[in-house]
Amino acid sequence: MKIFFIVLAALVTVFCIAQLIIMKTTNNTEMYPYKILKKYDDFEIRKYDAANFSYVTMKTNSYQESSGQGFKSLAGYIFGGNEKNESIAMTSPVVVNLSDTITMQFMLPSNYKLSDLPTPNNPNVKFKTEKEKFVATVSFGGWSNDEKIKQHISKLNDLLKENGIKHFNNFSYFGYNPPFQMVNRRNEISVEIDINSLNGSGIKAENN
Repeated sequence: MKIFFIVLAALVTVFCIAQLIIMKTTNNTEMYPYKILKKYDDFEIRKYDAANFSYVTMKTNSYQESSGQGFKSLAGYIFGGNEKNESIAMTSPVVVNLSDTITMQFMLPSNYKLSDLPTPNNPNVKFKTEKEKFVATVSFGGWSNDEKIKQHISKLNDLLKENGIKHFNNFSYFGYNPPFQMVNRRNEISVEIDINSLNGSGIKAENN
């Protein structure tokens, strides 16, 4: 019995160390840059900078059905699945645009221009520039699935309605953690808003 508890304690120690290393690596990953403009009790308003993304679109509206395929395609590209066999750093979060089809996006590191990128081996991997935008976000923990995503879309929609904030109905899911990170997981639902509908906020959209 004593040996059992020693082995168990060793396994727990190794697990905790591994999780700390994973969290540190996640925290050091380049993130989609944004500025928090206003915080409410249950959600916040952000301004996202323009950024370049790789993306793949799948003919399904289910996150669970598409996430594995989408991640495999985009990760394959950045891990060397391109004409130069070039590795490109992972960024955070993974962005999933939610509509009748699912589009998964990886932000490209800020030191890359679209013209710098090697051609993907997978023709389904494409590139685009997302313009500066204003969004509302609501957060939740744990692992995501279709039901949780649906619940938090409904929650964010209700919160925006209660506060008189107009949105463009283009909801997205943001996932920040690798699947093997067991603790301190971060997920978000976001939607682009009409920033001028924030009553009395003093925040106005800027002309580019």
